[in-house]
Parts: sequence; structure tokens; C-alpha cells
Amino acid sequence: MGLKENIKLVRAIIPPLKESFHKGQAGRVAVFGGCEDYTGAPFFSCLASMIVGADMGHIVCAKDASTSIKAYSPDVMVHPYLQESTSAAAGTTAKDILPKATSILDRVHVIVVGPGMGRDKLMIETVSGVIEAAKSKNLHIVIDADGLYLVQHNPDIIKGYKRAVLTPNVVEFKRLQDSVGLKPEGENDVTKLSQAFGGVTVLQKGPVDRISNGSETLVSDIQGGLKRVGGQGDTLSGSLATFLAWKKAYQDNLWEHSNELAEDKLMTIAAYGASSITRKTSRLAYEAKGRAMLTSDLSKHLGDAYVELFGSDSKL
Repeated sequence: MGLKENIKLVRAIIPPLKESFHKGQAGRVAVFGGCEDYTGAPFFSCLASMIVGADMGHIVCAKDASTSIKAYSPDVMVHPYLQESTSAAAGTTAKDILPKATSILDRVHVIVVGPGMGRDKLMIETVSGVIEAAKSKNLHIVIDADGLYLVQHNPDIIKGYKRAVLTPNVVEFKRLQDSVGLKPEGENDVTKLSQAFGGVTVLQKGPVDRISNGSETLVSDIQGGLKRVGGQGDTLSGSLATFLAWKKAYQDNLWEHSNELAEDKLMTIAAYGASSITRKTSRLAYEAKGRAMLTSDLSKHLGDAYVELFGSDSKL
């Protein structure tokens, strides 16, 4: 299928805005990430999820990151429940941290794992436990950035869990291939990687984005911006979280619709929607700012990109 057909399917899973809905029904997202060194990434991911249309956005981060993130915006809820080895009390283990870190899971539809997480051993062990807890609750999971580092070193943690989406860039993709014994061959690599992970959806970022669940592969080729600003992946991960929350709302029949899209198709369509809106956002921001484009400019153009692609007056 082409662009128009895929965009039409994406529109089918977007909830209408109705007076009968209450706060939280259109998406509750939690981003697990943010450490002493990296505070912007989880913020931009969470903010993107809300700009696209999620009702509520949480960030679960290291204590050392929380003050900075709280100062960025009052729109996101910040929970300093994670700890890094360098600042945790002597003898602290992931088991000590997990009860509080996982307490948020009953309040959300989707989690994003990885933005700004870093590679601290205690953080990695704790977030590994969060992933296991999220799987036990059948939550949708987006894994990006240092979350992919975690998966690279422990592929079994996500193998076969079909409510997860991996979002690797070119370097991360190669490392994931290595982790499951695959060699680069060509355009079918994303399909083979998904299959190697037991049907987990993979969104391979690149000049064009390739999305596969192991049996179907979509190509997202809307023109993006030419400035390779850091943070575009965070915008994608947050946007994807919202589309996955809408997928759940679609399946829960939050509004009346045909209910004709199956689980596997819904996963790839949600990923396609996130890829498309991120690429369009990047293009709009680049056209406005050129080489001066920053990650914050993506956030400013995300709403316009949504209207152009999925709004009632869209030409697609």
C-alpha cells in the first residue's frame, strides 16, 4: 500500500474528540529514562507524546535528573523513582527500587524505555525489572536509545513480546543484528531482525524508515529535514507511545468504529503513524530554521505536522 492508504489506516485508530470522554482515556504514557548526564531526552519524548495527543505524560527518572526535568515544563509529571550507582546508598539494589518504580505501571497504557537512561549498572538492572513488570501487565512498550543497549545485551528480555516496538538507528540496528547472530544483507534486514526477535515490531530509522513485524513490512518515506538534530528519536518514541495508546483505545472500542484491523496490523500502523509525523515534523522545522534547527523546534512543529497528515483538512 502507498502513503494515502497507510495514512487512512492510521486515521482509523485515532480517537475522535468527544465531550463524553474523560481525562486519560486518549492515552497515558510513562517514559523511563533520564539520568544525571541526560535530562533532555525523556522530556522531549514525553512532551511529544502529549503534543500528538496523549492526555497524560509521566517521566520516571533518576533523582539526580528530576529537578532539571521538573523545571523544563509543568505539563509533564516527574517521578524521581530511579537511582544511579554513583548516588544510591551503599548496598542499594534494583530489588529495593522496583516497588516504587513499577508503581506507575497500573496508571498508564504505554511505557517508553531508554531516553536519557544512560548505562549505569543499577539503572539497567532496575529498568530490566520494569520491562518484566510491564510485560506481566500486557502494556505496550517502546524501546529506544539506551533501552536498545539493554536489549542488545539481553535479547531474551523482549523476544516474542509482540506489544513491543524497537526503534533503532543505523548503529543500534547493527548492534541488534549482532546480538542475534544476523549479518547485514539489504532491505529485508528489518524483516529478519523482527523474526529473530519473535515478531517484535522493529522501526528501522534511516533515509527511509522501514517497519516490520516479521510478516509485513511498511516503508515510511515522507521527506524529513536535512539537519540531523539530536532528539529526533525522542520525538519519535514519544509519538509512537501515543499511537500505541490509541491502538489500545481502538481495541477497547472507546468509540464506535468498524473494528476491522487485527493486532499485527495495528502494531505496524501505529509505528507508521509515528514515523510519518516525526518525519513531517522534522521537515517543517527544517524549512523554518534550516541549520539552526534544534530539538525544541521539533516540538513546536509537531502539532502542525499532525494537522497536515491526519487533520480533517489534510490533502492526503
